[in-house]
Amino acid sequence: MELALAHNPELATASAEVDATGGARLQAQARPNPEVAFLLEDTRRETRTTTLQINQPIELGGKRDARIAAADRATDVARSDLGARRHAVRAAVVTAFFDLLAIQERARVSEASLALTQRSSRAAAQRVQAGKVSPVEETKARVAEASARIELAQLRGEEVGARARLNSAMGQPQGNHTLDGTLTDLPAPLSESTLRAQLNSAPALRRAELEVERRKAMTAVENARRMSDVTISLGAKRDQEVGRNQVVIGLSIPLPLFDRNQGNVLEALKREDKARDELLAARLQIESEAIQARERLAVSRAEAQSLAADVLPGAQSAFDAATKGFELGKFSFLEALDAQRTLLQARTQYLRALAEAHRASADLNRMLGVDSLSNAQ
Repeated sequence: MELALAHNPELATASAEVDATGGARLQAQARPNPEVAFLLEDTRRETRTTTLQINQPIELGGKRDARIAAADRATDVARSDLGARRHAVRAAVVTAFFDLLAIQERARVSEASLALTQRSSRAAAQRVQAGKVSPVEETKARVAEASARIELAQLRGEEVGARARLNSAMGQPQGNHTLDGTLTDLPAPLSESTLRAQLNSAPALRRAELEVERRKAMTAVENARRMSDVTISLGAKRDQEVGRNQVVIGLSIPLPLFDRNQGNVLEALKREDKARDELLAARLQIESEAIQARERLAVSRAEAQSLAADVLPGAQSAFDAATKGFELGKFSFLEALDAQRTLLQARTQYLRALAEAHRASADLNRMLGVDSLSNAQ
C-alpha cells in the first residue's frame, strides 16, 4: 500500500490536477487590467489636440465572486477524484496481491500433484514390469503426468501476469517482491444496515454531488455575465489652439440589445440538470454494484468455508486411500487418478473461492471509500 501510494503514476496525475485547479482559482480572482489610451486629433502642430487617459473596466453583478466560487468547486471535484483514485489504487493492490498469492498456492498444489503423478507413473511401470497390470495402465499414468506438468506450466505463466499486475499497481514495473500473506484470513461481510449507511459517503456519490455544486456555480457565473460591465475613463486633454489642458472623465456602458449571454446561461442550466441526472444514476449504480459485491463476498466466504469443512477432508481421505490401495494393487489406476483429480479440483476451487472473497472485499472497500482492510475472520 505504501509503495503504491508513493509511486503509482495515476495518483501523481490526479494530484497534478488538484494543483492545476489552484492556478485556475488564482486566475479567477484576478481583476480586469486598466487600459492606457492615447488620442491625437489633427496633425498640424498649432491646432492639434492630444488626449491621454486611463480606462478601468469595473465588473458588476458579482462576476469575480462567482468565478472564484466556480474555481473552488472545481478544486473540490479534483480532490474528490484524487481520493477516489487512492481508493481504486488500494483496491487494485489488494486484488493483485491476493490473486498472486492464490496463484502461488495453486502452483504449490500443482507441484504436489505433479509429484504424485510421477510417483503413480513409477508405480504403474513397476506393476507392468511385474506383469500385474496391462501396459495401458502405464500409458494412462504417463498421460496424467504430462497433463499435470502442462497445468503447472500454465500456472507459472499466470503467476508472471499476476505479478506484473501487482507491480503495475505499485508503480514498480520491475519489482519482484516476496509475498507474505494468508488467504484463509477472509474479510467479514458488512451487514445490510452498515452497507446502506456507508453508501451515503461513497466516493462516486460524493463526486457526483460536487459536480452538481460545480455546475450550479458555473450557472451563477453565466448569470453574472448577463449584467454589462462599465468602463471608467480618466485623463487629460491638451488643446494647442486654445493653449490649455483639460480634464477628461468618461463612462462607457454597453447596451445589452443583442447579446445578453442567454445562450451560455441556457447551456449552463442544461448541464446543471445533466449533473443532477448523473447523480441519480450514480446513486443507483453504486448501490447495485455494492450490493452485488457484498453478495459475492458472502457467497465466496460460504463456499470457501464449506469446501474447507466438508469437501477437502473427504477428498483428501479418498485420495490417500486410493493411492495406497493402488500401490498395494487393490485399486486400479483409474480409481486412483479419479481420486487425485477430485482432490486437485477441490483444492483449486477452494483457492479460487478465497481469492474471489478478497477481490469482492476490495471492490466493496473501493466503492464505499474504506481505506483500511476489513477485519478478517
